Amino acid sequence: MTITRASAPKMLAAAILGVVGALTAGGAAPAEAAIGPSFVDNFNGFDTGRWYKADGYSNGGVFNAGWRADHVWFSGGVMGLNLDTQSCPGGCSGKPYAAGEYRTTDLYTYGRFETRMKAVKNPGTVTSFFTYTGPSDGQPWDEIDIEILGKNTTQMQVNYFTNGVGGHETVINLGFDAASGYHDYAFEWWNGGTINWFVDGRLVHQENGSRGPLPTHPQRIMMNLWPGVGVDSWLGPFTYPGTKLTATYDWARYTKY
Repeated sequence: MTITRASAPKMLAAAILGVVGALTAGGAAPAEAAIGPSFVDNFNGFDTGRWYKADGYSNGGVFNAGWRADHVWFSGGVMGLNLDTQSCPGGCSGKPYAAGEYRTTDLYTYGRFETRMKAVKNPGTVTSFFTYTGPSDGQPWDEIDIEILGKNTTQMQVNYFTNGVGGHETVINLGFDAASGYHDYAFEWWNGGTINWFVDGRLVHQENGSRGPLPTHPQRIMMNLWPGVGVDSWLGPFTYPGTKLTATYDWARYTKY
C-alpha cells in the first residue's frame, strides 16, 4: 500500500469551517458534554444515550446539503447515511440536497477510534469518519479526519486541525475500492505523541507534530455524507445521479488510552 503526500486543497479549510459554524447552531449537542468511556456499537439501533442525529440545519459553506434525522437509519446491524433531493424542515437551510450526519453526545480523549464502513462513489461527495471539537464545546477547533472522496474511492484522505490550523492533508492509496465493500478504518491519537492511521489493521500514515502541533482537546466522534459546492478542484463537480446515495457503517468502536 503506497502513501502519497497531497498538496493541500486551498478550499479545505473553508469547507471544514462550515462545521465550526454549524455546531453552534440550533440542534447541536450541549457544550457541557461528558468525557466518554470506551465503547463498541454494532449499530443494531439508535443508541440515544451515545449518539444524536443532526436535524433541521446545514453546516453551511461548501456543504451543499441540509441535515435530516431520517437520513440516518438502522437495519440489519448497519447504520446508513442517505443523500438525496428530499426537502428538509425549513427548506434544507437553502440547500438543494438532504443528507445524514451522526455524532456522539459525549467528547472522547486519547485513544483508538475505529469504524467499518462502505463509502459512496460519486464525484463531489465526501464519506467521513472523524473527530471534532470547537466553540460549541467551549474549546478551540481540534479535529482528526478520515475522508473518502467520491471522485476516487481507491484513496483515503487524512488530515488534522489544531486550534483551527489544518493544512496537513495526506492522500493514501488504498489498493481497493472503498465503495465496493466494507473495510476497517482507524486512527490512534496518543497524548503528546502521534496520530497513527490504519486501514484493515495496517499502519498507513503517521503524524508526529513535525508539521504542526497535534490536537489536545477531547472531541466528538462524527460520521457524515455530504455533497460539495464551489470546491470542484478538491472534490470534483457533484451531479445528483437521480437516485439516493447511501454510505453504510457496520460498527464503530472507541478504546480509551
